[in-house]
Amino acid sequence: MDAGVGLQEEDVEESWTMLSWFASSLMVFGGALPYVPQYQEIQRSSNTEGFSTRVCLVLLIANILRIFFWIGKQFELTLLLQSVVMILTMFAMLHLCCAVQSTNRVSTKQHRLSELDLNYFWKWSLFEDYLLFCFGFTVLCAVVTLLLLDSAVFVETLGSLALLFEAMLGLPQLLQNFSNRSTKGMSVKMVLLWTAGDVFKTTYFVLNSSPAQFWVCGSAQILIDVAILFQVLLYNQDTRIKLG
Repeated sequence: MDAGVGLQEEDVEESWTMLSWFASSLMVFGGALPYVPQYQEIQRSSNTEGFSTRVCLVLLIANILRIFFWIGKQFELTLLLQSVVMILTMFAMLHLCCAVQSTNRVSTKQHRLSELDLNYFWKWSLFEDYLLFCFGFTVLCAVVTLLLLDSAVFVETLGSLALLFEAMLGLPQLLQNFSNRSTKGMSVKMVLLWTAGDVFKTTYFVLNSSPAQFWVCGSAQILIDVAILFQVLLYNQDTRIKLG
C-alpha cells in the first residue's frame, strides 16, 4: 500500500515537473512566436509597412533594463532568458526591415546615427546603427547600475521602468483605435489571443512569486487588452464581427 502511494506521489511530482518545464519554455519563447509569421510575411512581400520598428525600440529598451534589474534583484532565470530571446528576436526583425528597405529605397540618401538628427531617430538606414545605439544604451545602463547597485530604491525603480515600457506596448494601438474610431484589421479572435497570453503570463508571475513589477505590468497589459476588445466590439457593432 505504501509502495503504491509512493509511486502515485512520484507520478504526480513528475507530471508537475513536466508541466512546470512546459510553462517555463512557453514563457521563454512565447513572446517571440508572434513575430515569426510577421517575419515570414515581410520576407515574402518585401514590404515593411505593416510593421513598426518602434515596437523593436520599446521592447529592446524594456528587456535591456530588465536584464540589469535581474543583476540587482535576481528573480527566475526563465524571465532572464525570456529577455535575451526577445532582444535577439527584435534584432532579427530590425535586420530584415533594414535589408528590405535598402532594397526598396529609391533615393541613395542614407540616414545614420552619427548625424544626430532627431527627426530620423530610429529611422536609420543601416542595421549597424541600431546595434550601436543599443550597445551605447547598454553601456550607459551598466555604468549607472554599477554605481547604484547597492541602492534598493534604484533597483526597484529600474525594474519598474523596464516593466512600464513593456506594459505600455499596447497603448499606441488603443489610442490609434480611439482616434480613428475604427479597429480595421483587428478581430475578436486576435485580441482574445493577446489577452489569453497576458493572463497566462501574469498568472505565471503570481504563482512563481516574481517581483511585484512583473504582475503589475501583466495586469496593466490585461486591462489594455480588454479595452481594445471593447473597442473591437463597439466599432464593429453594426457590422459582422470578424472571427479570424
